[in-house]
Amino acid sequence: MLERLTVKNLAVVEHAEIAFGAGLNVITGETGSGKSVLMGAVELVLGARAEADVVRSGAKEAEIEAVFEGKTLRRTLTAAGRSRAWIDDESVTISELREFGVGLVDIHGPRANQELLEESFQRSTIDEFGSIDLSKYRQAYKELSQLNKRMEELLAGGGEDEADVLRFQIDELSSAKLSSDDEDLAERHAAAAHAEEITENANVVTEALGGDGSAAEILSSIQPRIAAISRHLPAASEWAQSVEDLTLRIQELSRSVADVVSRFDVPEEDLHSLDERVTLINKLERKYLKGGAKDVSRVEGLLGVLERKRNRLAEIENRDVAIEDITLQINAAKEAAMKEARAISSLRADVSKRFAALVEKELKDLGFLRASFSVALEESEMSESGIDRVVYLFGPNPGESVRPLADIASSGEIARVMLAIKTVLSSRKGKAERASKTLVFDEIDANIGGEIGRTVGEKLSRLARGRQIIAITHLPQSAAYGESHFTVSKSVSDGRTRTEIKEVKGKARVAELARMMGGEGPTDAVKRHAQELAELSR
Repeated sequence: MLERLTVKNLAVVEHAEIAFGAGLNVITGETGSGKSVLMGAVELVLGARAEADVVRSGAKEAEIEAVFEGKTLRRTLTAAGRSRAWIDDESVTISELREFGVGLVDIHGPRANQELLEESFQRSTIDEFGSIDLSKYRQAYKELSQLNKRMEELLAGGGEDEADVLRFQIDELSSAKLSSDDEDLAERHAAAAHAEEITENANVVTEALGGDGSAAEILSSIQPRIAAISRHLPAASEWAQSVEDLTLRIQELSRSVADVVSRFDVPEEDLHSLDERVTLINKLERKYLKGGAKDVSRVEGLLGVLERKRNRLAEIENRDVAIEDITLQINAAKEAAMKEARAISSLRADVSKRFAALVEKELKDLGFLRASFSVALEESEMSESGIDRVVYLFGPNPGESVRPLADIASSGEIARVMLAIKTVLSSRKGKAERASKTLVFDEIDANIGGEIGRTVGEKLSRLARGRQIIAITHLPQSAAYGESHFTVSKSVSDGRTRTEIKEVKGKARVAELARMMGGEGPTDAVKRHAQELAELSR
């Protein structure tokens, strides 16, 4: 539920804050006062595309903040066109904001109502109403798509030219006889190339450790001194043990260094062989591991390349067999997917009849007393949604044949059809599910009036049970049903237009209903009518 909306420096709104409640919230005001700016603010804080000219003239940036059940979404837009967003004061990208906002608000206005004309929306509405599960079909369709993609890959490549290139590359990699012995090749090569320097320094180390005047000799010479001390100071016996341990370790280190140096004799021909090996592997790495091997050593990377190229060559050489095998798999997968698709089509046909009957009933309540509404299913190419093209057919006037809704409906008719559909869908959902989204209707009652306006108000009121609805309306008959009523007005001060938003209750609300019915100076009769309207709606 949208608990609070704060808007600063957005279009004509300098500063506005609204605390919405549960149930039906109505927003009224004169044309151009800024009502729709508020709905635009909701769209922006949910991640909608923003234009730089939405920032109020003279301001550096606009800011919108919305609180949804304790979660705070905030977005700023600068006059230069930059935009930033936060969720609970944590910076996020606009796409992350948009993703988080999915499911929070369902907006229906002049732009959003155009969704109703899209075939994908019409089909998904039938599936939603009938709780039609597409998961098994979509899994079958996914498997079929993967097989078709595999077939395309087999048909796209695999000529003899590619096979010749692969054979050359396989031969080049195979002849290198790569193995795990090559993993430390660079280290062995570096050591061999600097053998003389290593030997010279190692000899100095062994002499310092075990030669004349070495560390070992110095430690040996101090042992009698420590023994003399320990006769009078027992704690010194631990020193003697430590000196003995150090002497043994130094002697072991000296022998180890001497042993390695004694065997560190690299023949010239071995160094030459290492040079050639390093050069070969470096060449193969540059050629086959562009960008370097990831998460593996370069030898493992090259062996992996060899394996893949062998597999690709085997595919080409056995392509006809592979195509025959894939063809059989595609036929089986297509049959399985089509079986699921036919089952879904049958469900949609049954659901469409029940759905259309309920929508037509709602439309009659909304003033289309003799209108007809039906749903046509036409078979189309298989897609992720099945094999059905769903078309809403509408006939607003008796004696006229029904035609696709997109071809004949006016904006006012589209708005009422959308309200009828939302009412039908809402009746199929549990209380928790109804409360999951805030519904926003921007002038759902456009181009209607009188008794139908009252019916729209009743529909909105019933739709708001167990959920939150925000409705911008210009009809007092609809506005009277609001549980919370906000007015938007504008004034000019210091040469600037400013918009003010406030909640009206009691007499102030009756006065607003009277203004909507009779203008700025309503008669006593209009005021009485407004009072009766407010009481009737309660």
